[in-house]
This record gives sequence, structure tokens and C-alpha cells, in this order.
Amino acid sequence: MLYSLFTYLDEAYNLPGAGLFHFISFRASLAMVLSLIISVTFGENIIRRLRKLQIGETVRELGLDGQKEKEGTPTMGGIIIILAILIPVLLVADLSNTYVLLMIVVTMWLGIIGFIDDYIKVFRKNKKGLSGKLKLVGQVVLGLIVGLVMLNSDDVVVSMKPSLAQKEGYRIVKELKTNTESGGKEVTSVWAKAPVTNVPFLKSYDIDYTKILGFMGEPKARSLVWLVFIPIVIFIVTGVSNSANLTDGLDGLATGLSAIMALVLALFAYVASNRIAADYLNILYLPGSSELVIFTAALFGATIGFLWHNSFPASVFMGDTGSLMLGGVIATLAILLRKELLLPILSGVFMVETMSVMLQVSYFKYTRKKYGEGRRIFKMSPLHHHFQKLGMPEMKIATRFWIVGILLAIITIMTLKIR
Repeated sequence: MLYSLFTYLDEAYNLPGAGLFHFISFRASLAMVLSLIISVTFGENIIRRLRKLQIGETVRELGLDGQKEKEGTPTMGGIIIILAILIPVLLVADLSNTYVLLMIVVTMWLGIIGFIDDYIKVFRKNKKGLSGKLKLVGQVVLGLIVGLVMLNSDDVVVSMKPSLAQKEGYRIVKELKTNTESGGKEVTSVWAKAPVTNVPFLKSYDIDYTKILGFMGEPKARSLVWLVFIPIVIFIVTGVSNSANLTDGLDGLATGLSAIMALVLALFAYVASNRIAADYLNILYLPGSSELVIFTAALFGATIGFLWHNSFPASVFMGDTGSLMLGGVIATLAILLRKELLLPILSGVFMVETMSVMLQVSYFKYTRKKYGEGRRIFKMSPLHHHFQKLGMPEMKIATRFWIVGILLAIITIMTLKIR
């Protein structure tokens, strides 16, 4: 809204200062500041409202220190994060940009699923919340939408050399020409519809999802690439979304980790949308993706602002309203930026938390079948509860997990050069 207004004022009336809205760095900074202010200041009002409505957490007795003290703490605080993301994005981002519109849909879609889940838990006193099948259907449909937009929208393209686009048979959306010494024009690069992604650690090597169907022959594989690409997108969105949900078990844990990931994704969005930076780092240049810098800046500001309320001892919990949304947003951003192969590193803590649950359940079932008695690998899963059972203070666990998250974030950034 403000972007369109100030762009008009700059072009029509040359209003002093309006030209600032042409700069991604200014709008991203503004979005971050606005989201931080909204989540910190308006968050207080929302928390008071949640208390008034008696929307409090119901805690199951798990034998954890400090567990009962959390009883009655307002939940569904993910509403604060969602508002702190969407309001700045609606104000300062280019709302005609497909990337931004898709991220708004992802944020609202998963936020609504999480809200329904929390609503059932709080108001219907059903601790199970929304059934797992319905939740999964919602995540699968969202993954389908993301995959179809990436495959079909002419705004989601990759810049490459004309010879490569022609060789691989990619559909060319736009040709970029430069003047030659003879006075003519030469096509130096094209924007193409290419189902490709960057491969970490390998220089000048990208994965083309079409190649997975290479045994079918080039034309058929090209037309059926959705059979591979869409299931992969669905798997990533669903997996990371649920992983964030599992990680949200300690005050500030998932919030702090999400803020770290948001900052890294903001950097990736900047370099992927900048031709010079992308060429220098030898990564895919994604025209039009610069608006994702604004979205990731708002995401970072919203999570840091929410941490103001959610840090130990938490005065509000994000609930599934926030955790499902954060995981899905992080996954979708990585997919749009063609960095999904880096998610096992960037969201490594999320992955380990999920693996701890899977290992615990699998080992328990296996030993119960073999020995007649279920045994456990961890004292309790997810992993953060294992450390709680060992007597480690909650804040120390969260802080150490943040440190691991920062380490993984640095390694993720290093992959830009280690290729």
C-alpha cells in the first residue's frame, strides 16, 4: 500500500523522500522495524485479550520441572507473529509480486490450520486438537499450491544463458538483449521456466528435477516433471512445518530458532535477487525475488518481537497457530529461493527434534515386540524434554539449542562460498 502510494508520488510529483521506497534495503529495514514494534507493543494488548478470554494452556502431567507453573499461560500467541508479518508486508511490499502473494497465502493458510487446532484444544477442551489427517490434508494442499505456482507462473523464473535454456528445452519467458559493437542487439540472458535448484558445496552444478524422469525421454519427462517436483514440495513443507511444531516445547525455543533461520533466508533472498551478487557467488539469479527480502525481514522482526513475550518465563505461547505457520513459511521460502537442499543444515535443530521422536517411537515398538517390554533411547522425546529429565534448566536448554542453531546458520551461509 505505502509502496504503491510513494511510488506514485515519486513518479507523478517527484515528492522528496518518496524515492526511498524504490530501495529494497530501505523497505526491508522499515518492514523489520514495523514488525518488531507491532509484536512488542500490540503483542501486550493481544496477550491481555487472550487472558481475558481465558485462552490458557492446558498442561499434561509429564513429570517435568516447572511444568505446572505454565498452566493457564495464554496460548494462540501465533496471532501476534502473523499480524507482525502481514501488516508490514502489506504496507511496504509490492503486492503485485507473485512471490509476496504466495508467502501471504502460506502464512494465512497455515495460521488458520493452527488456529483451528488451538481453538479445538482450548474451547472444546480436546487436547488432541484438529485430527492429524485433516491437518495433513491442509499441509498437502498448501504444498500442491506452492508447487503448481512455481511450475506454472511466468513470474517465478530463473535467469540463465540462452544456450543452456535451448539445450535443456526450458520455456523462455523473457529475453534480455544488449547492444553489440555493430549496432545490433544480442540476447545475453533469458528468464526461463526451469525446475532447478542449487546444490550445496558443488560449483556450477544444479539439480534439474526433470532428470529424475530421464528414463521416460526428454519431452515426456519435461511434461511430467510435476510428478516429482510437487511431491517433493509437499514433503518439505509438511515435514518442516511439523518439525517446528514438535520443537515448540520450551519457552522461546522455536521462536529463537525461527528468528535465526529468517535472518539467513533474508541474506539468501538478497543475493539470489541481485544479479551481481548471484553471478559472483555462482548461484541461481531469481528475477523478481527481491520482495522476499522484505518478507523475511518482517519475519525476523516478528519472531524477535515475539521472543520479548515468549522468552523464559513465557507470558504467552505461540501454539500451533504460530509453530505450524513458522515451519511452513521457512520451508516455502527455502523452496522459492532454490535452497531447499540446505534445509537439513539450516533447520537442523528442527530435524533432530523430529528424528528423536521417530527413533523413540520406533525403538519402543521394536523392543516391545521383541522383548515384550518397550524400551527407550531417550528419557523423553522430543529431545529438549530429554535434557529436562536430566535436570537441565529450561532456559539453558533453549539457549544452547539457539547456539547450535547459530552454528548451523553460519555453516549454511558458508555454503555460498564453499562450492
